[in-house]
Amino acid sequence: MSSLDTVPGRFAYTEDHEAFRQTVRSFLQKEGVPHVNEWEENKLVPKSFWMKAGEIGMLCPTAPEAYGGLGLDFGYNAIVDEEMSYNGVPAGFSLQSDIVAGYIETYGSEEQKQHWLPKMVSGEVITAIAMTEPGTGSDLQAICTSAKKDGNHYVINGSKTYITNGQNTDLTLVVAKTDPDAKPAWKGMSIILVESDRDGFKKGRKLNKIGMEAADTSELFFEDVRVPITNCLGEEGKGFIYLMSQLPQERLSIAVSVQASAQKAFDETVEFTKTRKAFAGMVFDFQNTRFVLADLKAKLQVGWAHLDWAIARHLKGELTNEEGAAAKLWHTDLQWEVMDKCLQLHGGAGYMNEYPIARAWRAARVTRIFGGTNEIMKELIGRSL
Repeated sequence: MSSLDTVPGRFAYTEDHEAFRQTVRSFLQKEGVPHVNEWEENKLVPKSFWMKAGEIGMLCPTAPEAYGGLGLDFGYNAIVDEEMSYNGVPAGFSLQSDIVAGYIETYGSEEQKQHWLPKMVSGEVITAIAMTEPGTGSDLQAICTSAKKDGNHYVINGSKTYITNGQNTDLTLVVAKTDPDAKPAWKGMSIILVESDRDGFKKGRKLNKIGMEAADTSELFFEDVRVPITNCLGEEGKGFIYLMSQLPQERLSIAVSVQASAQKAFDETVEFTKTRKAFAGMVFDFQNTRFVLADLKAKLQVGWAHLDWAIARHLKGELTNEEGAAAKLWHTDLQWEVMDKCLQLHGGAGYMNEYPIARAWRAARVTRIFGGTNEIMKELIGRSL
């Protein structure tokens, strides 16, 4: 069976990272890979899988030991992201470990950290972050969800869509306007912790997608949901600032996953073309096939070198917002190119449901289109010039 061990020249990780990789890979191949088809049919990864992952330290490895975590660096998160993506296991661990945990660790009160982080580490609690709304995409300042004060509570009203982990979520970080009259609008935005058992909180349908079927992407609705003011994450009115401060890691997390996904597609395609007969020989023997694969191999080699550079910079706290955007831009474009060309070598779209490459190809389409296009990444990078 192919694995990421065949990628030469990696330099971002230590021996401890790589030992952790073997543990993660073994777990995924035993507890994850055999069940992926079932999960995709159900459009849901069961919570029991999260609990099993928590038992071996796969969830929120950066969480401090005082809160039940391992107190490790982001490299361990990246190992999980790579192996999850390469092995095609679709659980939303990266959202919990790479994004939500960081918000709570950095901005949460001591009470919030003590209460939530241990449960996130164990898998007892699954989290989501709710930003996007039906009429609002990447322009967060235009959100309409409100959180109005009523005594010592907020009353939340509004709706969100395209929320990862939306069906499984036990705790949702909701981006809402606590001051709708603030000028500029971003100064009136806050992040509110909303438990799923609150009255008025409703989970909508699991959304149909063109890929990533097992990811429980959902609609969420808030109808006079009352939460205590102490559920505000950090300071009121600082939500937008908090969101912007975490972007380098969030974008790097995506780059890590899609690079591994692209490598998997390439590895499967090399194996396929060497065993697929066409006319008088194997598909691999055609000069065009070798040229296509050689081109992709060279680009993947460059991709791994850049990714390790970005991971190393992030581990030193030096990765900038623009560098994170560039990583997301470049690696998602590479993933799309690799998936598209590899699919053609499998015989094109007509055969797409017959091979594992099909699932990765559909996921690549979602990654590239869903949740912020690469044109936005180009705009962010361009502003820094």
